[in-house]
Amino acid sequence: MIATNLAETSVPMPMPVEALHACLAEAFPDAEITIDDLAGDGDHYRARIVSTAFEGLPRVRQHQMVYAALKGRMGGELHALAVETSVPAKGD
Repeated sequence: MIATNLAETSVPMPMPVEALHACLAEAFPDAEITIDDLAGDGDHYRARIVSTAFEGLPRVRQHQMVYAALKGRMGGELHALAVETSVPAKGD
């Protein structure tokens, strides 16, 4: 089938960093979140998330939680995301 209008041929718009941050902050309200745009194109990010929500969980489960927070946007609006997760450092 040949597309007959722009809506059928358009590619999803890149996800703005503000939208990415909002998704992560909603899922991890206590988190310290740092996002870097790796390619300067609004489509390739690195997110560092430090949250107590990750405590005691294996790294794979932590990353699954991050991808779940994106609510299906990964692979569409968000093309590439490098994820770094950790728990806050314990105070002395």
